[in-house]
Amino acid sequence: MLSLLRTFSWQELRHHPWRSAAGVLAVLLGVALSFSVQLINASALSEFAGAVRSVNGQPDLELRSAQGPFDEALFGRIATDPAVAVASPVLELSTLLALADGRRLPIRVVGVDALVVSAVAPALMPQPAAGGDRLALLAPGTVFLNAAAQRLVAGAGVRLQSGLQLRDASVGGSVAAGGAPLAVMDIGAAQELFGRVGQLTRIDVRLAAGTDREAWLRGLRLPPGIAAGQPGDAAERVSNLSRAYRVNLTVLALVALFTGGFLVFSVLSLSVARRSQQFALLGVLGLTARQRRALVLAESTLLGAAGSIAGIALGTALASLALKLLGGDLGGGYFPGVAPQLQWSTPAALAYGLLGVAAAMAGGWWPALAASRLPLAQTLKGLGSPIAGGHGHGWSLLLMAAGGLLALLPPIAGIPLAAYLSVGFLLVGGITALPWLVALLYDRLAPLLAHRLLPLLAVERARRVRESAAVAVSGVVAALSLAVALTVMVASFRDSVARWLDVVLPADLYVRTAVSSASADSAYFTPEFVAAAAQLPGVQRVATQRLRSLLLDPALPAVALIARGIDDPAQALPLVGAPLPVPPGVLPVYVSEAVVDLHGVHPGQEFARLSDALQPAVKDGSRPRFFVAGVWRDYVRQSGAVAIDRRAYQRLTGDLRANDVQLWLAPGADAGAVQQALRELAQRQAPDGAALLEFASARELRATSLRIFDRSFAVTYWLQAVAIAIGLFGIAASFSAQVLARRKEFGLLAHLGLTRRQILAVVAGEGAAWTVIGSLAGLALGLAVSLVLVHVVNPQSFHWTMDLEVPWLRLALLCLAVVAAGTATAWLAGRAAAGRDAVLAVKEDW
Repeated sequence: MLSLLRTFSWQELRHHPWRSAAGVLAVLLGVALSFSVQLINASALSEFAGAVRSVNGQPDLELRSAQGPFDEALFGRIATDPAVAVASPVLELSTLLALADGRRLPIRVVGVDALVVSAVAPALMPQPAAGGDRLALLAPGTVFLNAAAQRLVAGAGVRLQSGLQLRDASVGGSVAAGGAPLAVMDIGAAQELFGRVGQLTRIDVRLAAGTDREAWLRGLRLPPGIAAGQPGDAAERVSNLSRAYRVNLTVLALVALFTGGFLVFSVLSLSVARRSQQFALLGVLGLTARQRRALVLAESTLLGAAGSIAGIALGTALASLALKLLGGDLGGGYFPGVAPQLQWSTPAALAYGLLGVAAAMAGGWWPALAASRLPLAQTLKGLGSPIAGGHGHGWSLLLMAAGGLLALLPPIAGIPLAAYLSVGFLLVGGITALPWLVALLYDRLAPLLAHRLLPLLAVERARRVRESAAVAVSGVVAALSLAVALTVMVASFRDSVARWLDVVLPADLYVRTAVSSASADSAYFTPEFVAAAAQLPGVQRVATQRLRSLLLDPALPAVALIARGIDDPAQALPLVGAPLPVPPGVLPVYVSEAVVDLHGVHPGQEFARLSDALQPAVKDGSRPRFFVAGVWRDYVRQSGAVAIDRRAYQRLTGDLRANDVQLWLAPGADAGAVQQALRELAQRQAPDGAALLEFASARELRATSLRIFDRSFAVTYWLQAVAIAIGLFGIAASFSAQVLARRKEFGLLAHLGLTRRQILAVVAGEGAAWTVIGSLAGLALGLAVSLVLVHVVNPQSFHWTMDLEVPWLRLALLCLAVVAAGTATAWLAGRAAAGRDAVLAVKEDW
């Protein structure tokens, strides 16, 4: 018997390869996408962590400043402490490397003491070039490059940016550290080259054997703004920051696997319907219902296994290609400059392979159940077989209510797990409520069509076999609801970003010299340049912006401190709500939504952590008091940003440098002439100044930002198309399965006088009736899911909010397209069953 069953399943898969291939393709696509995302993220994170370890080494402690460089006098106290075995001073900064073709790329510069660095971070030990001077590691203006930097540099020299100048340095050799482009110098040479004499950014400490680290730290009494951290803190911060992004990418990739389960369901439904008489004969011969169910589940397992194996292979290839083309970033910006190699994971491959098999088995469960419940005698006579009876809609409503309640729960470890469960509950509840929705709508519509034969036949069929209708359109409902949700979410995000850009880009012309905020401390404008720019012909007004990085919490990523003009907060910033009145004796600051979520500060509070972090930079050494006067939206910095008035910042710190210059032009002024005047001004102040300026108008910046946004979300539109195509294939398979079992019904209609065209019209009407229900349900569920995505998933994952924007016209066209495609699909599926064979089928029992 077992041999017979294996042959039965294998012959079906072998003789109908197109149906088998469709099921395999569905699982393959879902497994490939999700597994490739897993490999890309794991490889990038591992490479980044390895690069951090090689650059930071493995000291016992790292002493870092919260607000950038600190006075090197602290190093003398640490190095002479009897409990310290090794103390390694480090000056670390980000700048730009000027290439021969004029491009500027970010590079990390690390100044070290070559006499002690090998004991703490061997990968940073300079290695002189073959035949080079061994004392070159102490020479001024000499750098040692890692492999990534060497690939960028042609020749024996490099040019590094400092302000509006390019500093020349010679290449003395290499370092073993991996990761993004890196240049290592003698710490004294680095301080002199970048104007940081007497400054450090970190001290790596290795304690003597037997020293109690916590007791030593308590007795050390570090100055304000200096904190002790672990060597792996940087990698852990990036991992935590990118975790939500990685999880969301994985969930998005699993959408294809979710809809793939419906395609497996459709394929096996068609297969079971075509072989219903064979299953009935096997039942008469002694095959139990449980064995028939196991037989269909075995077929779904074979489809899932084949799809999973192919999906793992394809996912590996996709991951390898993406790592070469995208560098492991996938658009998130969390691993800049990292070019990881593919790192294979057998446990992950097994997990995603099993997930593909499970999705296929879930898709095959209903057809397996139908095969086990076949009425044997009725099926042997070719009279068809109804799908299992319905159920009350109470459970469906309960599932949807549970989904709504889950959306109210907070994130778990920074991941909106409850929100993901909420989406699943809403979808399952809505899909299982379809029979009730069919009855609710068509029980009221049927009496209105009592005198119209063909529409009445279509509607009566839909309401009498509403369980079949629900099963047939379930794939379309799942696909359409996800498509609607993604469409609303992307439209809401894009609209919010567009309005945000209108607020943050008020000027006519923008000038900058840094291509990223990471190099804000090494690529800047001097006060003299800004003052001269304000006097140029055609310039009506000038404003500046200064960026600094502040580490408020060693366990969290650094926030951006933005010093800009904030005369009217409601106009200068995209505030969420109205600004609060500022009490006397404190300075107002405005925090982004990410700062509220990550650091727990709220409007109306004093920001003590900001006071501690900025105190070392205050000229008179006092401790300033900051009051959180409002919250604003920032769609750029996921780790958080704090905005402070530029004049208050300059008064506190004496830092007059600027990273961005905003210019309002006089009426009738020529923007091109103003740009040329700025280039000439930069050229007069520094030989390379003109080449280091970048210009953009507000319109150009807005258009570029939205173009990048659209490109980033292009994959969602592709996933929507795939999901809807799978849903429509499900309708085609369901109708094909049913019309095969209804040949005698169609033959009877033909004997009663209906033409083939009229029979096809009835079938098409059934398809329209079913897909209308599916479109309405998919639209309603999609809107519900979009509320969860917009108001729960995005704020919990990325710490920003957006306004809900529903593109009604686009959604209406999407639903109409699904109805039209479903109607056409049903008509095509019914053509074969409404021909001469259907007429002859009536005579089979004569």
